[in-house]
Amino acid sequence: MEVKAVEKALLTGQWEDSIPQTPAVNVAQAVVRGRFGEALTSSYAQQLFKFRPADTLKNSFNISASLTQDKQENELLRLVFAVACLNAFMQVNWTGPDLDFRPFDILSHTEPRNYSDESLNQLSIAELASGGEPAYHLTQHALFLRLAQILLESPYQHCQTTTWWRLRAHLAHQRVLDEPVILSDDVMMDFKRWQNPFASNNPDMAGRLLLEHGLLHHTFQQDKIAAEYFVKAARATDLQYELTGALGKRTKFQQDELSQLVLLAESHLSDEGPKKIDITSTDGSSQAIIPETLALNDDTLLEQTEFTSSKSSSDTSSSSLHHLDPSNQPPLHPLDQCILLSLCLNVRNTSPLHGLTSEQMSPYVSRVVSHPRNWTIHTMALLIRSRLEANRSRTVERSALQLQALVDQIPATDAEAAPASERLRYLHSISLPPKWELERELANRFISLGVIKSAMDIYERLEMWEEVVKCHVSLERPDRGIAIVKDLLAGNKIESEAVISREKASGAIKRLQRFDSAREAKLWCILGDLDPENAVEHYKHAWEISKSTSARAMRSLGGFYFARAEYELARECLQQAVKIEPLLSKSWFILGCTCMRLEDWQGAKDAFARCVTIDEEDGESWSNIASMYLRIEQSDKHDDSVDTTIVPHSNKQLAFRALKEGLKRSYDNWRMWSNYMIIAVDVGELAEACRALGRVVEETSNKPDDVVLDEDVLDRLVNAVTRVSSDPQEARDSSSSDQAQPATNPNEGRGLQPRVLDLFDRIILPRVSSARVFRAYARLLTWMGRWEDTMKAWMDAYRESDAGKLSRGEINTVDAGRTTWRDAIDEVEEIVDILKNLGARLEASSSTKKWRLQAKSIVRSFMGRTREDYEDDPEWHRLEQLLEELKQE
Repeated sequence: MEVKAVEKALLTGQWEDSIPQTPAVNVAQAVVRGRFGEALTSSYAQQLFKFRPADTLKNSFNISASLTQDKQENELLRLVFAVACLNAFMQVNWTGPDLDFRPFDILSHTEPRNYSDESLNQLSIAELASGGEPAYHLTQHALFLRLAQILLESPYQHCQTTTWWRLRAHLAHQRVLDEPVILSDDVMMDFKRWQNPFASNNPDMAGRLLLEHGLLHHTFQQDKIAAEYFVKAARATDLQYELTGALGKRTKFQQDELSQLVLLAESHLSDEGPKKIDITSTDGSSQAIIPETLALNDDTLLEQTEFTSSKSSSDTSSSSLHHLDPSNQPPLHPLDQCILLSLCLNVRNTSPLHGLTSEQMSPYVSRVVSHPRNWTIHTMALLIRSRLEANRSRTVERSALQLQALVDQIPATDAEAAPASERLRYLHSISLPPKWELERELANRFISLGVIKSAMDIYERLEMWEEVVKCHVSLERPDRGIAIVKDLLAGNKIESEAVISREKASGAIKRLQRFDSAREAKLWCILGDLDPENAVEHYKHAWEISKSTSARAMRSLGGFYFARAEYELARECLQQAVKIEPLLSKSWFILGCTCMRLEDWQGAKDAFARCVTIDEEDGESWSNIASMYLRIEQSDKHDDSVDTTIVPHSNKQLAFRALKEGLKRSYDNWRMWSNYMIIAVDVGELAEACRALGRVVEETSNKPDDVVLDEDVLDRLVNAVTRVSSDPQEARDSSSSDQAQPATNPNEGRGLQPRVLDLFDRIILPRVSSARVFRAYARLLTWMGRWEDTMKAWMDAYRESDAGKLSRGEINTVDAGRTTWRDAIDEVEEIVDILKNLGARLEASSSTKKWRLQAKSIVRSFMGRTREDYEDDPEWHRLEQLLEELKQE
């Protein structure tokens, strides 16, 4: 048998006619071409799906049954039926159209009196719950996914691609859970270690596997790892792409050509399929089998960017894409389109929250939308475009209408709709949400537009009761939300209309709704959120019902205790929550804050470290990690008589690095810059301290509480410059073997001086006037030998001192007091001495010959302003003596 060829066809969704025909191969061919009912009702399937009710679905089927005498063929049939079940499940829940058979139809030897499609579906949904997270309870034909899992869990010796199909099954499973649940390390390592048997000579297959690996990590919000896989997938398929600019127009009335972002991309995969997907209508015309693509119809914006130049800004010899015309690029291979859409998702996940994100993503989407090749890929591209347009006034209408059109298209079964095999071919290679999530997204869009009633109708139809309750709360009717949850828990509210209709059709007696434990626990948690007086009781009840598997219950209970300062209880609950659901950064963050309150610095550091592992953009967690490193101490027992604790220098270095990472994500947070500045000084990174001090001043210059300036740090920066000789021939790098080279240490002397001088001239002096700042500036200028500027700086310092303000009458002499007045005498003597010394250096300059007159004027002004109140003071003679010395000179 051509097992490898059949396995390849199953993975790609394309059948090769060269494969020899056998009864087993015919079943596989039916699956590849989307005829799942034909395959799952075959005689082979009837043998495999003999149903004997047991405690679990896995024990209800004899999966190890021999279907043929050939072991290799037997394994292949099991894999074929697993693929058929998985793809049938995804067709009915993702792409449509509805199946033409029921799960009950594929079972043999059933007991119809005790079981029905609905009961088997609910049993499957209950078994799909994982890590305390329930599966969506209105998932259709969940038995198919459960059967696929059971079949793929059995051992295989001859089929090589079962690991790949397990990866796909896990991806599908994660998308039906309320929140993703991380897989075990063993499972993840199995996926990582598995060798793709098609990779060596098939770039298409190599790229597919890498892309799907990336999508799994994307599901778990491991964006950095996902990005690496997406780039590897692009390399495997030799997809060439470049985000660049080209002259063009974006609006109808634009006169001047401006540089517009464009994604240049070119495929190198062999494409044996048609260059475009189409069908031929009865009149002979051709129509694309793609989702309805709505036009913008705006009075200002063009439908798409109109590039007026056939050359991009990358039109250089170094660019491999310089030959592409931005307005007329060739169609891309469908797999390369999937890779571009995944890279587009990565732009969203790894970029800070600023306007450039959507601007970067739009060219990726436009490149895919411009050449539709596959129904599902085009659906995903339109969905991403709809998300991007949701926050722009000129595109928000199309955004909502396009999303509505995507929701409406899924159950289409008419002749002009794309066939199921076409819809499923690349479904595993993109991040398309299931149809209920698509409808939830539409409802969320209605909420953002203020159309709460329409949103609530969708939530109620989808039975997403948590969202329904939120709508009632937003409408200031929380009592209705509480009533809904209580009715559901009491069994007084039958949820699904589909369930009711099926029960009526079968003549069954109307029964109370029964929930699986995960869903019931979630409802109790919702009730706890709505009823804070009895919240603890509700959360604990949810924990008991879930048999200690509900992370939501422990997370809510931990947050409740934290808000009431019961930190020990909060820590216990949150530790259990993160153990069950380790992917939710919010739980780790609150746990870290709880440990901080308990002064458990190591525990807090570990919790915040998990936050940044999950989300590298979490600047606040980076800052908290730095704070924890500065609090983790070690004993210093050099002195036997005293046991002291100190913060190790290594911890300070780690704190410095953590804050440096955090500032990349919170560049405008002046408090983080202030902390970074202090640590930088402590570890000797004075160049970074200089940069941080400047950022603090810039960010606080418009604050109502005035500029924040740490003058101690400023003095240390000036000291670091001036402690080294200003003569480059004298300043040598003692650590360098080449003594002929002057020192270039960026943290002192001439290496630091340009930064500090720029800090004064460009940032501090235009915003801050204080005596201490001017004195520090004067010391720097003295070191640089700029004597005239130095004299000016010292005079500015004197004017901002108490003596200068007393001389100008800005400080009342009586209110100032004798202590302040005597200190001011020191300042007067200081400025006179400085004028003498600087005057001696600059006697040749006409501007400095007036220093004696200036010094006399300073003394006389000070004496004149303070004579009436302090002439009888014993220190008055110092001023008289100083004035007499100036007269003699």
